[in-house]
Amino acid sequence: MSDFILPKTADDIVLLQITDTHLFEDKAGSLLGVKTHESFYAVLDAIDESQCHFDAILATGDITQDHSIVSYQHFYHGLSRWKTPCFWLPGNHDYQPYMRQVLTSPCIHDERHFLAGDKWLVVLLDSQVEGTPHGELSDEQLRFLRKILAQHSDRHAFISLHHHPLAAGSAWLDQHQLKNSDAFWDVVTQANNVNTVLCGHIHQKLDCYVNGVRVLASPSTCVQFLPDSNDFALDNKNPGWRIIKLKSDGSIQTSVERLEGDQFKPNFQSSGY
Repeated sequence: MSDFILPKTADDIVLLQITDTHLFEDKAGSLLGVKTHESFYAVLDAIDESQCHFDAILATGDITQDHSIVSYQHFYHGLSRWKTPCFWLPGNHDYQPYMRQVLTSPCIHDERHFLAGDKWLVVLLDSQVEGTPHGELSDEQLRFLRKILAQHSDRHAFISLHHHPLAAGSAWLDQHQLKNSDAFWDVVTQANNVNTVLCGHIHQKLDCYVNGVRVLASPSTCVQFLPDSNDFALDNKNPGWRIIKLKSDGSIQTSVERLEGDQFKPNFQSSGY
């Protein structure tokens, strides 16, 4: 297995996470009252305006809401403003044949891992179980994870996947988490070089530790789910994104950024989706 090597521009590697865009073929399509195409482009514009430097983009799933090929074309078009490498992985709403058909270019890569700088390994896992909202890592994915972590045991490992590999504190969301999280954490613990695990799926900020491994989740570019709510509930926080700096000493620095204003508030009367 050959290694994709991310071009090094500085000692630290900066990643931009964009997740859960839920785009439609129809640009006017809305999810729970939020027009997802408009909120996605507003996020991209805000990132541009921030003048934040980043070396790679991680798109951590649920790019589409309606499984259409055009929704992926909208995503592709949005990212075409940048020449920065983008790496994607599937979420439960995604249709992988269309992803592979559309999300490929000199800058958009279907890679399951890459090397970042001299110190870091970034792994992208497929936790999709076709036709269901919950996640699971196949035996093949677990074998791949074990192998790639061992192959690069001299590097700090940063793992990304769509589904959250631990309970987030909301019963309605946690029934759709990674079902075989114990098997995942067994591989992580045995490897002893995993620094951070990053996911999407829960449409909210999360930052905690599991056995010394930092676990992060991030806002969606559209609708936000209310944390610590056993029943379905929406949050009034704005769409957002995450910046992660992988430092050469093996530590990370990260922040969540959000849009300003009240343009993208959801329909709080919604009872689910």
